[in-house]
Amino acid sequence: MPFDPVLQRRIMGHFASGVTIVTTQLGGEQTGMTVSAFASLSLNPPLVLVSIDRCSFTYEFLKSSRCFAVNMLRRDQEDLSRRFAMAGPKDFSDLPLHTAVTGAPILHGVLGWVDCRVVEVYRGGDHDIFVGEIVAGEAGEGEPLLYYCGRYRQIESTE
Repeated sequence: MPFDPVLQRRIMGHFASGVTIVTTQLGGEQTGMTVSAFASLSLNPPLVLVSIDRCSFTYEFLKSSRCFAVNMLRRDQEDLSRRFAMAGPKDFSDLPLHTAVTGAPILHGVLGWVDCRVVEVYRGGDHDIFVGEIVAGEAGEGEPLLYYCGRYRQIESTE
């Protein structure tokens, strides 16, 4: 008997995660989505992974473009997370952006970002796991936006 997906979602919700926006571009069209299934995979070579639902709008762009940027959100960027969590095409027109090596859009003012070339794609149930080699990146300043038990959270300052 398969494990109950509702129970799995509830259990996994107890794992606090950072919030990212994964972006890419293909043929001049930009897209992205909010992703919490992101992890550092290897330092040598420098690899990260993101898990993307095969039914998402961004999935085919990622698969075809073979590149992505991961934008790690600051605690005051919940509005961006909500905006990119919505299904369908995304409007980047009012966002300050830049690119690095791959051409994937990088959001200004994020906590950190990595620009990646896809080196492997693995099937994982209803998602695919995109392994990206980091070709550029930068760390910013601030506190992270977190997601825990179905809600956005912030680290309480001890200062």
